[in-house]
Amino acid sequence: MLTRRSLMLAGLTVPAAVIGARAALALTQQQEVLDKARISFDKLITSVEFGELPGYMKRAKGVLIFPELYKGGFILGAEGGYGILSARGADGWSQPAFYDLVAGSLGLQIGGQVSEVVLTIMSDKALNSVLTNQLKFGGDMSIAVGPIGKGLGADTTTNMQADVYSFAKTAGLFGGVSFEGAGIIKKDDWNGAYYGQGATPRGIVMEGKFKNPNTQAMLKSLQPY
Repeated sequence: MLTRRSLMLAGLTVPAAVIGARAALALTQQQEVLDKARISFDKLITSVEFGELPGYMKRAKGVLIFPELYKGGFILGAEGGYGILSARGADGWSQPAFYDLVAGSLGLQIGGQVSEVVLTIMSDKALNSVLTNQLKFGGDMSIAVGPIGKGLGADTTTNMQADVYSFAKTAGLFGGVSFEGAGIIKKDDWNGAYYGQGATPRGIVMEGKFKNPNTQAMLKSLQPY
């Protein structure tokens, strides 16, 4: 028999279950992006087409990894996707923070859909711009296409004059992508859901205030560099 007390308890239980389900869904979405970022990074860093990427990584201040960038007008003509940022610290690579890449147009130098991108951040200026949510490529923030197809070793890279270098796998091909005018925007809602209330990119990446044990696979992939 349903009593008033049981109905009240049921009324309390259902919303809690709904909230729990929503939290689990959000965590799953973030973890999916993180896991895809690791797979994309492992793919590009070991590719002979990107033989100089390991050298850039070893000198980078930080790295942005976008496992899926979409080109098309499905959201007000916007193009971009979700990804993660990690920075180099005294103890190795930091916990990753979540970001969006948004652009009016992703200029393909080789035809096809942009799918997987690694952006090596070579200057403190660029890293600080990402952390303060002010990075937009173009103007005083330079981005260049990373060397492609040379098959050179990790220690051969010496000429690094741009703030950021891009390495992109497009439509099954390894090629260059122009990101002029693109912006990198922090996802505070995702960072808070994944690491806890109050988590910010600076708190995660630079200050080490927030950790999640489910990031270990990603950090293991970054560790050699």
